[in-house]
Amino acid sequence: MSEEIHGLQTRVLHTADKFNETHAVTPPIWQTTTFRGDSPEQLAELGTALHPTEFYTRYGNPTHKQVETVMAALEGGEAALVTSSGMGAIFGTVMTGLKSGDHVVGQTNHYSATSKLFRDVLPRWGIDSTLVDQTRTEDFAAAVRPNTKLIYIESPSNPLLHLTDIQAVAELGRSKGIRTAIDNTFASPVNQLPIKLGVDVVVHSATKFLGGHHDLTAGVIVGPRSYLADIWDFSIIAGSILGPFDGWLLLRGLKTLGLRVEQQNRNALALAQFLESHSKVERVNYPGLESHPQHSLARRQMKGFGGMMSVVLKGDERVPARLINSLQLAKCAVSLGGVDTLIVPAATMFAHQHSAEQRRAAGIDDRLVRISVGIEDERDLISDFAQALEKS
Repeated sequence: MSEEIHGLQTRVLHTADKFNETHAVTPPIWQTTTFRGDSPEQLAELGTALHPTEFYTRYGNPTHKQVETVMAALEGGEAALVTSSGMGAIFGTVMTGLKSGDHVVGQTNHYSATSKLFRDVLPRWGIDSTLVDQTRTEDFAAAVRPNTKLIYIESPSNPLLHLTDIQAVAELGRSKGIRTAIDNTFASPVNQLPIKLGVDVVVHSATKFLGGHHDLTAGVIVGPRSYLADIWDFSIIAGSILGPFDGWLLLRGLKTLGLRVEQQNRNALALAQFLESHSKVERVNYPGLESHPQHSLARRQMKGFGGMMSVVLKGDERVPARLINSLQLAKCAVSLGGVDTLIVPAATMFAHQHSAEQRRAAGIDDRLVRISVGIEDERDLISDFAQALEKS
């Protein structure tokens, strides 16, 4: 199926049709751990094949193949690989191809577990990392060393919604022969296509916007076929393997991706504009607002501004709890990207991986709340936040 001919919603619905060899409109779940060979010789061939789909589910599964085909089409990559979590996708992407003595360039603002990976885990393998201000492209260039093997970015970043100039970083990587990778979770392929901007590898926590219903845990990696083969080989040893049922849930969730994200884009922009004008709000971090310091960059590299924002409330550190306790529609919960609006104090999400000092150094204020906007009626959502702010 040609990406140039078919739109996003058509691709998510029909790209993997050829792999459903039944007459069922909804593809069946291949809920099995192992597959019978036609003969010992044929099974031996499968055991040495690259990413076989009917040998052993740790190596691959027909349900996985369908999801991977859809994701490669959505991101515009050669191949894709599913994992058991977003961190499984991040870990596999970062660790594949690195060895002791190598160097990685990352950002000062990353998802908390990614930051811990760079700060605490990589040094155990003798791998150095330099974290830079993602808003300053020149800082990436200055951090590159002769032994730099990977530049890893995240845009928009969690939870401050900082942006990285994706094309500029990709060009830097190509000019130096350094692989580039991006966490595209916050944007989703509906709003941002990093491979078209020159990035080599894209990762997602598919738990979030891709799945979209708060009912699965998964990760996805998209990139060059040869490198994905190396990541697959690493993953069957690391053991970050997606179960067939979660793969089926992800395939189902992808079918409404464009519809959901477009609604979340609209809701988030409306809510951000409302919150920015409210007297009890100090600052709204949302790239769709003209007040965002990187709004022009967002317009250049994003098709939509996403369903994620963070808000600094006026007052003391007790204000977030008062606001959250007064909300009737938005739920106090971690995770993001689903159909329900979720809100959480940002410090709560980072408490396990970051000390209070590290949170402050990363710019995570105790009055900062992160909001994942769902698909509720826009008017109801704004009314809910309006009444809760009056009580906080």
